Amino acid sequence: MRSRDNMLRLHRFKHEERRRQVAEIETMIADLLKKQDELEAHIRMEESRNGISDPSHYNYSTVAKASRARRDNLLLSIGELKDQLDAAKSALADEEAELRKIELLAEKEGEARVEVAASENAQQVTYIR
Repeated sequence: MRSRDNMLRLHRFKHEERRRQVAEIETMIADLLKKQDELEAHIRMEESRNGISDPSHYNYSTVAKASRARRDNLLLSIGELKDQLDAAKSALADEEAELRKIELLAEKEGEARVEVAASENAQQVTYIR
């Protein structure tokens, strides 16, 4: 019983940790997407200010080039985070399935204990008479 309770507590902790990990990755992706939108607006503003929107032009804004490079790095990071998110969601689903199994086993074990205790009480009552 004690080991099953410990196992149940461990799996609940793992499940909660996986859920937090998924939420954290989703928050990071949302933050990076927001930053990407800000960089896009900054690039458009810089290009309109300079009047040149071709990055290969010799007079293209250095600030816009740096912003483009930063945006491209953000896009790579977002892609990697999405891969991590998929892996984390898969691990969360696995952990949820494992937790359900352990909870069902604990529930069945609890029901069996109640039935055994009830039958023992019935036997004692019969024996006393």
